[in-house]
Amino acid sequence: MARYCNLCHTAFPTWRRYDDHNINIHRFPKPPAPPSEKIYHHDLDARICDAAGNYLPPGTPAPARDNAHNWYPFDSRHQFEFAEWHFEKVQTSEDDLNELLNTLAAEKAAETGNPEARAMYDDAEHMRGTLDSIAHSDGLPFVKYHFRYTGMATPQTPPWKLKTYVVYARNPLHVAEHMAACADFKGSWDYVPYEEFTSDTCRRFSDFMSARFPFKKADEIARDDQNKGAMLTPIILGADKTTVSVATGHQEYHPLYMSLGNLSNDMRRAHRDGVLPIAFLAIPKHGRGRTTDEYRTFVKQLYHTAIAQVLSPLRPAMTTPHVMRCPDGHYRRAIFQLGPFIADYPEQVCLSGIVSGWCPKCRAFPDELDKGGPPRFRAHTECVVETFPAGVVWDVFGLNVDVEPFTNHFPRADIHELISPDLLHQLIKGTFKDHLVEWVSDYIYQTAESEREADEIIAQIDLRLAIAPPFPGLRRFPHGRNFGDAQWTGDDTKALMKIYLSAIAGLVPTKMVQCLAAFLDFCYLARRPEHDTHTLAAMEEALEEFHRLRSVFIETGVRPDGISLPRQHSLLHYVLAIRQFGSPNGLCSSITESKHIEAVKETWRRSNRNDPIEQMTTTLVRLTKLSAARIEFGRRGMLHGDAHTAARLALGDETVVDKQRNKELLYLAARDAQEADGRVEYISLGERTGVWQLTYLADELQMPTLRTLVQRYLRDRLDPDAGEHGALPALSTRTKIGLHVAASAVFHAPSEACGSRGMHHEFIRCNPAWSGDYARYDTVLVTSDPNVWGMRRFRVAQVRQFISFKYAEEFHQCAVVDWFCMDQERDGSTGMSVGRPQLDPVTGDRISSVIPLTSIARACHLMPKLGRTYLPVDFHWSETLTSFRAYYVNSYVDYHAHETIL
Repeated sequence: MARYCNLCHTAFPTWRRYDDHNINIHRFPKPPAPPSEKIYHHDLDARICDAAGNYLPPGTPAPARDNAHNWYPFDSRHQFEFAEWHFEKVQTSEDDLNELLNTLAAEKAAETGNPEARAMYDDAEHMRGTLDSIAHSDGLPFVKYHFRYTGMATPQTPPWKLKTYVVYARNPLHVAEHMAACADFKGSWDYVPYEEFTSDTCRRFSDFMSARFPFKKADEIARDDQNKGAMLTPIILGADKTTVSVATGHQEYHPLYMSLGNLSNDMRRAHRDGVLPIAFLAIPKHGRGRTTDEYRTFVKQLYHTAIAQVLSPLRPAMTTPHVMRCPDGHYRRAIFQLGPFIADYPEQVCLSGIVSGWCPKCRAFPDELDKGGPPRFRAHTECVVETFPAGVVWDVFGLNVDVEPFTNHFPRADIHELISPDLLHQLIKGTFKDHLVEWVSDYIYQTAESEREADEIIAQIDLRLAIAPPFPGLRRFPHGRNFGDAQWTGDDTKALMKIYLSAIAGLVPTKMVQCLAAFLDFCYLARRPEHDTHTLAAMEEALEEFHRLRSVFIETGVRPDGISLPRQHSLLHYVLAIRQFGSPNGLCSSITESKHIEAVKETWRRSNRNDPIEQMTTTLVRLTKLSAARIEFGRRGMLHGDAHTAARLALGDETVVDKQRNKELLYLAARDAQEADGRVEYISLGERTGVWQLTYLADELQMPTLRTLVQRYLRDRLDPDAGEHGALPALSTRTKIGLHVAASAVFHAPSEACGSRGMHHEFIRCNPAWSGDYARYDTVLVTSDPNVWGMRRFRVAQVRQFISFKYAEEFHQCAVVDWFCMDQERDGSTGMSVGRPQLDPVTGDRISSVIPLTSIARACHLMPKLGRTYLPVDFHWSETLTSFRAYYVNSYVDYHAHETIL
């Protein structure tokens, strides 16, 4: 169960997460960050202080923490892990847990002969009581706020207006203290806003504190001398409705989440305490019939009143510093600042008090959202509301005068400024799925000779998706995407983005394909965890190209009234938003949506479904307590290894192997080696599956020239200056060759899920019966010229066999590959490089080579270039890489591929 990494001082709830952490972080060490210069804010410089707020000299040690190995309120580690397993991971029901504990008690009574013997807990209630007794955190309990309409009521006042609404909320000040004191965040916490430069003219934007917004707010706060030396602590919020059950009455919840801007983006996405639910907002029900303007206004007023009340404990500390303990153990005087708010478009409308169809960031008219408008800001909004009649404010400025944003109750807060970009709903689900994919389908149905012909074209796109070769991390569509299916998940859409472009190429106009390529370039650039002046310029260029090309949908009649859509319009604000808030990766609604599972859906399932909100909040409090105990036990060194190994070590068992300690020593050695040679790419063969004599292997692979190919490899390896016509070394036909069906590649991939500057791990397959079924022979990028970047750096090959053998006392690891030759120019419609099987001009056979394993950089993904060619309905993906004359080198298969070969 619980594990603790002694190398980076982080606790993990399960062995699986701990193991993934080791693979991504320690097994293959991350390279050092690119050289840069950081300029820190000189006034809000987060000086250390004591618990009373008195500043201390720099270098003063942090107050000592209690490091005693005390499991209280648990009796032992295995009692703690039993509770952790059943309450958090398995979520065992009360009846099942009682039955299990009864069985364990019976077994213990039989073993000891003591009829009074008990299991580690008497019953489920005893275990829950133990969790409630955890003293390392109060669990951040929820309190109830009651809200009721206080205006004039008449007999005609609708009943929903007279109800009392309950909001369950935590104290956000205590939540901030809980997050800041978390020892797991040490090393992932920015104490001071900074500007980072890689050159005099190139600024880098990554985590929130590297952006302009915190630096600007620090300037404003520092105007008051009493705030100098404080630590800026931005409050990041997010809200999103979610439904837990449609069948039992459409039960909805509206959680409000909170994070702190000091936390790095990758830690905010990964750590359970990086984002916490702080409130469940009320959802008024209108009843039957259509909703009215009065109802919609009431809902928004209740929404803002509730959020203002929930956040009110933070207000005093927004002007007067509040002393908090930080992840490094020191105390600092924190001053809070409302930061970005994560929300989809409907939530943004409610947040900003705008009229639906308008932009919350600028004043562009709803029918002119194809271009930008002057920015909205709080002073302008207040002036407009005070100056003009309500109808004029609604029609001309797109504002609802009856809605006052909650930010008006807090200093230095402007809701229009705080609306953050949302990759999931604006780019992935919005512009790509709901707009571009739908418009392509609409075009096909509008221009086809008949509905039957249109269905055939859509079926061909489906088939092209279905024959995509397998690739690490690619969610395939073995039966097509079925575009008529309304049930699309975010993961479905992300997977479709990777292969959709090559599937429609040739079936729709070139300009339409170019439009989607420009959008995908913008989207993949926006998704990067780090941006600089150059990538932002590339984003602006891609966006300009997308806006120019999307006119094809107007010209073809798909959008005869133009393109004025709020979610597409939001793309205009992305570059500025990145400069303001850093990478959108750390402020995406996918973070809050993933939190719904733990905070809402799972806690609801564990309740009895009868007015479950209080049961849900109680569960969340216990989970917070359990997490706090795990972090504290780990910090004290009490979670080393697994429980069984730890018990044996404590008993002095000399036969037990401390696997965690051994692994950590290996990881430290790997880190030292990486620092010595600067290597950031690794590749190794999987287990050997057999040994063949060279002559028999040639027959098996149907490669009569295999011996010659191995000899050429050895000549180039042993005598690099021999040249193409140099003598071949002697090689017996009986040489034993080891066969391998996979290789493991690790490379620097900062844009992937492994996090900023992370190492990405993938398997390359060459298996004649992958998963016991079809043959799979992956394609790879082979480094040919390490002095250049982009596609010119590589050659493309398909792996026929991974082999290993010994020659002249030296062990060789190689790959037998078939080559592709690359077109001189990129494809004019998709913008992707095009490769063709390289054939012998005399025999027409594929040209093959034996290459050193280390020359393989990573796997690559090829999609057939079909043009208007129609595929037979029974075509299978296992034949894709051997059946066509030309292939796209798919630069959209993952973010690292886009960054590497575009």
